[in-house]
Amino acid sequence: MIDLSTTYAGMTLKSPFIVSSSGLTSSIERIRKMASAGAGGVVLKSLFEEQIMHEIGSMSEGGSHTEAEDYLRAYTRENSLDNYLALIRGARDTVDIPVMASINCVKAREWVEFAGQIQEAGADALELNIYFLPVDKDKNPRDYEAAYLDVAAGVIKQVSIPVIVKLGDGFSSITWMVDQLYKRGVAAVVLFNRFYTPDIDTDNLTIGSSEVLSSPADIRHSLRWVGIISSRIGKMDIAASTGVHSGMAAVKQILAGADAVQVCSVLYRNGIDYLRDMVAEMRKWMEKRGYDSLNDFRGKMNYSNMKDPSVYERSQFIRYFSRMH
Repeated sequence: MIDLSTTYAGMTLKSPFIVSSSGLTSSIERIRKMASAGAGGVVLKSLFEEQIMHEIGSMSEGGSHTEAEDYLRAYTRENSLDNYLALIRGARDTVDIPVMASINCVKAREWVEFAGQIQEAGADALELNIYFLPVDKDKNPRDYEAAYLDVAAGVIKQVSIPVIVKLGDGFSSITWMVDQLYKRGVAAVVLFNRFYTPDIDTDNLTIGSSEVLSSPADIRHSLRWVGIISSRIGKMDIAASTGVHSGMAAVKQILAGADAVQVCSVLYRNGIDYLRDMVAEMRKWMEKRGYDSLNDFRGKMNYSNMKDPSVYERSQFIRYFSRMH
């Protein structure tokens, strides 16, 4: 009998498919459908620090009454947090799969205290969605890296549930960063986050967003690093994210060493029930290969298990383009 269960950040998942933080996971009814379709866990829609701060700023624009502004600031923040805590409780009461909360934060001080309330509301884990855009030419790059570590360490001190960090791929040394997070007690990392990216409308000379949803080809952004990190920092659990649009894409990431995969864009395109197809495709491949569990092939093709690990290090296409005449 095929066993798709996996362990991720100390939690047992019935399948490796985690629905990542998005608008899809802001509805209790949709979360119920995800669990029924085979999701092993869900990450609730992120609570955005930037969004709350923007709302506070908009409400107080033009005002000169400090006490009124303080009241608006406190009300907006508390109302947003209360709604989020209610979402956690509702999801936790509805499904029997791990429910992970998510905070999109840029400062340690604002959210450390709230992490404790997330735990009390019943979240099984907390995913930190941290991003600092390094635009200051005079700032030491180490200061940016330290900010990530400070946020993670501050939250870990406040909670006993697993803390997960969702990273971007823009670090000078991803391996070093993941190792530092592991040493501070982070239970798992998500490789990688998909950030807002700007695009220019050349007709109207305006700036908007580029493509929001990922494509199957985007798996290339994480596959290399899942293979390397799972080998170099074997005690850190990994969820592969971005470009997982099929059961076979998930198989690739587990072969590279992932403990779980996060899916989102493919469900926006095909609907939540498409999870059933992804689970069935993975199961069919395992049956064909004679694998009974994910552990039978997890990491089979990671950095350490390759006869020539340089396949993970190669960065140029010269070998391939040299054949084209």
